[in-house]
Amino acid sequence: MVTSKVIAGLIGPTFVAVAAALLLNLGSVSAVLEPLSRNPALVLIYGIFLFVAGLAIVRFHNRWAANWSVLVTILGWLFIVGGLVRMLFPLRLAAMAGDFSQSSNMVAGVAVVLLAVGAFLSFKAYTSI
Repeated sequence: MVTSKVIAGLIGPTFVAVAAALLLNLGSVSAVLEPLSRNPALVLIYGIFLFVAGLAIVRFHNRWAANWSVLVTILGWLFIVGGLVRMLFPLRLAAMAGDFSQSSNMVAGVAVVLLAVGAFLSFKAYTSI
């Protein structure tokens, strides 16, 4: 459970910070993400980083327990798959980033999900309950 708390203590606050940044800058997200649609190399590089992060999580925490810590494992596998998709299809994902950034409702929805998951993981990581 210590490994679960350490990883959750990293992912949780990161998700909360990203969600806060998205929600606070909702009007300018398209300006930030739009250059991504013109630069598939960035998508590829982000994919490599995401893939490595997922591998690190799964390497040290591939536990399929029937408790909250399974969320850490699931996120690790999602990072691996997300990284692979970005590495294998950078042109397609770059185009999708441009479309995604135009929908503020979609960005807000993703931000709310990140905020909820991040708050939950932060709570589990930093409390003794």
